[in-house]
Amino acid sequence: MLFQRIKPIDQIIATAEKKSLTRQLGAFQLTMLGIGAIIGTGIFVLTAEAGQKAGPGMMIAFVIAAVVCAFAALAYAELASMVPVAGSAYTYTYGVLGEGVAWVVGWALVLEYTIAASTVCVGWAGYVNGLLSHAGFGLPQFLQVGPMDGGSFNLLACLIGLAITFLLVVGTSKSAKVNTVLVLIKIVALTVFIFVALPAVKDQNFTPFVPNGWGSPMGGIGVLGAAASIVFAYIGFDAISTAAEETKNPNRNIPIALIGSLSVCTIYYLLVSYGAVGAVGAQPMLGPDGVALEPGTPAFAAACQGSQALVCSKEALAHVVRLLDHNTMAAFIAFAAGIALPSVILTMTYGQTRIFFTMSRDGLLPPSLAKIHPRYHTPHVITLITGTFVSLFGALFPVGILADITNSGTLFAFIMVAVGVLILRRTQPERPRPFRTPLPWLICPLAVIGCLLLFLNLSKEAKITFFAWGAIGLVVYFLYGYRKSHLARGVEAD
Repeated sequence: MLFQRIKPIDQIIATAEKKSLTRQLGAFQLTMLGIGAIIGTGIFVLTAEAGQKAGPGMMIAFVIAAVVCAFAALAYAELASMVPVAGSAYTYTYGVLGEGVAWVVGWALVLEYTIAASTVCVGWAGYVNGLLSHAGFGLPQFLQVGPMDGGSFNLLACLIGLAITFLLVVGTSKSAKVNTVLVLIKIVALTVFIFVALPAVKDQNFTPFVPNGWGSPMGGIGVLGAAASIVFAYIGFDAISTAAEETKNPNRNIPIALIGSLSVCTIYYLLVSYGAVGAVGAQPMLGPDGVALEPGTPAFAAACQGSQALVCSKEALAHVVRLLDHNTMAAFIAFAAGIALPSVILTMTYGQTRIFFTMSRDGLLPPSLAKIHPRYHTPHVITLITGTFVSLFGALFPVGILADITNSGTLFAFIMVAVGVLILRRTQPERPRPFRTPLPWLICPLAVIGCLLLFLNLSKEAKITFFAWGAIGLVVYFLYGYRKSHLARGVEAD
C-alpha cells in the first residue's frame, strides 16, 4: 500500500508551476543559505557534546560524518537538478517510491527541521547567556536552561525562535539577505578562533585519543556515537534542496550550492576541532563506574557543576579562547555566535515550512497550511505554527537530546534520496540530469550503509522517538492524507 500512488515527476513539476513560489535566489545566496545552515550549533556548541562522546577522537567523527553527508549530497544534487521544486526528499520520494513512503519521509523531515531549529535556539541561548553573565547582566539560572538542565524555561531560546519566525513571514528575499551577512560574521568568528587556538596546540592533549572506543549500536558513546551526533553539523545542505522552487536557474545553482557549502564547512570544522582539542583537551566526564556519561542527562549536568572542562561548556569555542586568556577574543566569538547563529535557525525553520507547504499542496495536509501571504508571498500559516513549536521545544529541552532526535529523521531522509537516485537510473535512464552523481552504484550504496551505521549509533532515546513519531505520522496519513490526497482523487492544487 505504501508503494502505490507514484506521482510522475512531470506531474510534480507541473503541480509546482500552478501554485509556485517566486524564484529569487541565486547561486551565491543559495550557497550562503547552505553555509548558514551547516556552520552553526554543530561546531559552536556540539564540539563539547562530541568531546564527551569521543574525546579527541571527535576529529575522526567529523570526518566520518562529512564523508557520509558528502555521499548523500551528491545524490541530493542529482535529484534536485532533475526536480527543482520545493519539498526536498519528500518530493523526490513521491516520484520514485510512492505517496505512502513520501509521507513517511516528509513526516521525518518535519521532525528533522523543527527539532534542528530548536537545537540551535538552545545553542544560541548558551552563548548569549554566557556573554551576558561575563558582562554582569546574566539572567537568573531558572531562565537560562530548561527543566532537564536544572532550570525551568530557556527564555532566550524561546525569544530567538519567535524573532526568526517573524523574519520568515516577512519574506524569503529579505531573509536571504540577512542570512548572507550573518554567515560572513560566523566565518570571521571561526577564523579568529583558528588563529588563536592553533598556536596553543599541545601534543599531550590528544592522549588518549579515543578514550571511549569506537562505539557500538544502541550505545550512543564513542567515535561512531559522536559521528552520529555530528551529522547535525552538516545537515544544512538538505535545506538548499528545499529552496529549489525559489531558486533562479536551479539546474545549475543547486548543485553548486550543495557541493560548495559542504566543502567550505568541512575544512572549517576540521581546523576548529583540531584547535579546540589541541589547545585545552577534550577528555570526557566519567561516572562513578568509570564510564563516560551521556550528554544531556541529569547525571552529566551534575558532574559538570563547577568544571572548566571543554565537554561541559555550553559556549565551547568562546570557552576555549577564554581558557587561553584571550578574554577580548572570547567575547568577540560569543558576540559573533550570538549574532550569527540565528542564520541556522532561519534556514532550518525555512526548510521545514517548505516541506509542510509542499505536502499541503499535494492534499496530504489541510490546504489552509499552503496559503501564501498576499503581501509577503510566503507560506505564513505554517511558518507561524512551526515557529511556535520551535520556540517551545528550545525553551524546554537540552541541546544534546534535541540534536540526536534531529539526526534520526535526517539519516532516514538521506537513505531514501540515495535509493531514489538508483531507482530512477534504472526506470528513467533517459530523463535529463543536469547534474549526475559520479559512480552512482558505488556512491549511493555507500551513502545508505553510512547512514544506517550512524543511525544505529544514535542514542536509544533518539531511535525510540523516531519510530514513535513515524507511527503517529502513519496514523495521520491514513486518517487524512490517504483519503484527501490530490493524486488519489485525480485533482490538482488550485
